[in-house]
Amino acid sequence: MMRPLLLVPEMLLAGGALAALIGGSFVPRHRQWIIRIFTAVVLVATIVVAAIQLGEPATSAFDNSFAVDTATGIARILAASGTLLILAIAADEISGTARESETYSLLLFSTAGAVLLAGANDLLALAVGFLLASIPLYALIGLAHTAAGAEAALKTYLLGALFGILLLLGVTVLTGLSGTTTYPELSQRLPDMPRGAVAVAAVALLAGLMFKAGGVPAHFWVPDAAQGTSATAATFLTTVPKIGALIAVFRLAGVLPTSVSWAVAVAVVAAVSMTLGNLAAYWQSDPRRLLGWSTVSQVGFLLVPIVAIGRSDLALPSLLLYLAGYTVTNIAAFAVTAALPEHRDLTDFRGLAYRRPGLAAALLVALLGLVGTPPTAVFVGKLTTATAAWDGEYAWLAVVVFVNSVLSLFYYLRWIVPVYREPGDSAVTSEAVLRRVTARTAILASAVSLALGLVAGPLWYVVSR
Repeated sequence: MMRPLLLVPEMLLAGGALAALIGGSFVPRHRQWIIRIFTAVVLVATIVVAAIQLGEPATSAFDNSFAVDTATGIARILAASGTLLILAIAADEISGTARESETYSLLLFSTAGAVLLAGANDLLALAVGFLLASIPLYALIGLAHTAAGAEAALKTYLLGALFGILLLLGVTVLTGLSGTTTYPELSQRLPDMPRGAVAVAAVALLAGLMFKAGGVPAHFWVPDAAQGTSATAATFLTTVPKIGALIAVFRLAGVLPTSVSWAVAVAVVAAVSMTLGNLAAYWQSDPRRLLGWSTVSQVGFLLVPIVAIGRSDLALPSLLLYLAGYTVTNIAAFAVTAALPEHRDLTDFRGLAYRRPGLAAALLVALLGLVGTPPTAVFVGKLTTATAAWDGEYAWLAVVVFVNSVLSLFYYLRWIVPVYREPGDSAVTSEAVLRRVTARTAILASAVSLALGLVAGPLWYVVSR
């Protein structure tokens, strides 16, 4: 049964993107703020509608091809809220530029794709969501109009094409084997299909979704894009697409039969992602490139609860909680780098606490939050995901989570320590440009990270008893 009203949030995002693209052509450059306000209104409306629908019983739309449930509702709210915060970063960075309205349109289109990925309950809907989330991202990265931005856009496009083909290969194989594309029917038919063919398709689908998430083995583009593109695009590409991709992996994993050992494959990808991301981040001196590798590591942590599907009731709640904490915390960290665009080396942040104590505090909360330090939201997320893995009889993966959390502290300290040292004499640290709206956004996002952690901690304690 077709129930299009269930997709009002997706319609708002896609329709708003189209309206911003067309409307921007008729608005003078010095009045592009009108499109920015319109984009903000669309995002707020999406959040409100998604929050209202969140209280309704789980259902589906368009012949079970799109699930409208708690996971989709949370994804809608997180994706729209994250893009709204990123919009504040864009207000400082691209205000009055030639491609301002196009940027807002691309942000909305890609956000719609991420939400479609999260709710996809059909292989064809999954493929459409992947393309809708990916294609605007290529353009966003390329809008930097620099050599580094062009290189990052080309690398992202080539890897996206490769892993997109892999994802479509997985869709084709599963459809050919089962004769259907909907997840409910796939879950019934795949156990009787040849195990080797199903395993190949599962690996191809996982690899394709790892491109959107930015995890191993499709992670190579992330640090280059985070470093080479604009702060707006860098913040977006390391945050919002992950929401849709990881929930899509969660749904897909629930369809695959246990006979193909998909949980082991996801666990290996999780362990390799978090370890490789941490080791690579340790040697970085550019803050955005460091955060790029950090997001690769965070994907590993976010994959952990997926291995516990069917074995722990904490699997989905812990994933959603971690995604909420990661979204605001990662945006806070990138917002600090965006607020100080001339600070392109960790040493440039020396003495920041003496000049901008509020911004330094926001950076401290964000970086310690990404480590998983209490009472931030990511701490509760890591605790619950590790618990889910333990309940799911993957104790070794819970140990890997703990070890990598400790390991990540070392490279974050390389950034934190200069912030609280005596100010240096270099011009970049003494007379640096400050983007005030972006600085306030960083402080707000870090405060939300703390608030989420303070609320989630006691709630988790009550639920676990």
